[in-house]
Amino acid sequence: MEDYMTPRDRWLAVLERRKPDRVPMDYWGTPETTEKLMKYLECRSLKELYERLHIDAVITVSPKYVGPPIPADSDIYGCRYRDVNYGSGVYRECVYHPLAEYKSVYEIKKNYTWPTVDLFDYSTIPDQIVGWEDYPIQGGGSEPFLIYKNLRGQKQAYVDLIVNPDIVHYCLDKLFEFCYENTKLIYEQIPDKIMLSYVAEDFGSQTGLLYSPSQIKEFFLPRMKRMIDLAHHHGVYVFFHSDGSIRRIIPDMIEAGIDILNPIQWRSRGMDREELKREFGDKVVFHGGMDNQQTLPFGSEEDVRKEVRDNIRILEGDGG
Repeated sequence: MEDYMTPRDRWLAVLERRKPDRVPMDYWGTPETTEKLMKYLECRSLKELYERLHIDAVITVSPKYVGPPIPADSDIYGCRYRDVNYGSGVYRECVYHPLAEYKSVYEIKKNYTWPTVDLFDYSTIPDQIVGWEDYPIQGGGSEPFLIYKNLRGQKQAYVDLIVNPDIVHYCLDKLFEFCYENTKLIYEQIPDKIMLSYVAEDFGSQTGLLYSPSQIKEFFLPRMKRMIDLAHHHGVYVFFHSDGSIRRIIPDMIEAGIDILNPIQWRSRGMDREELKREFGDKVVFHGGMDNQQTLPFGSEEDVRKEVRDNIRILEGDGG
């Protein structure tokens, strides 16, 4: 058992399969939840909240946009959004897909301009970690098919994988190239300070994969591996996120080089925690495990306590 550790130390201990002074704790919450929590605990800042609750939170850095003004309802890709209030919070729904009408790569090349890293100022990044040196820092990474679905529309994006693979390949090359250059420039600003990069794609539904394994291997894995290799070249751990039932693709993701698997949606088919720990526990670090579809929103306080204890008991063996 290590003596007292900083949040950064705790993350590193788990990643290196050493025993930390206590179980590291992360925090993911909507702005509305965080605001209510800070008000309830009378915390004046996020850092005060983290210290009060012993949270080893990940601090994310990103460049500052300095390009032409973007309307409040849009993003750098030209997608437009509207706010949807679901009662206890608000989420943004994409309502305009700028590439939806195009039928070929030629049309996209002719009519659409891709954003580049020149739209951003990376010199602001060192200042973003001032005061957070004892916390794990995350920067760079990728989740391009999420953007592709907004560019083309959800339904068309899935159809494209079968009907228009050339459009998918062309657009993903453009999106991944931006992610790669963006990540490189972030690393250069604070060398040796970034601990994690978020390389993500939601591959799973509640019952199985959203894509065939062959589609994942054709469209995603080679490009994700390039991002993973970039991270490892700079001594950065790869935090891989995918919701849902992804058991079939975990071996391929491990082979590609992921270090951390999130979120362990254990009520989904094939995602039994004991089995995942037994099969992959020596190859990947588990992050999450708390069910935010059932236990957290609808369970009792004791249900939450039990699930926390179960996760620690099931996933702690031999570190990770």
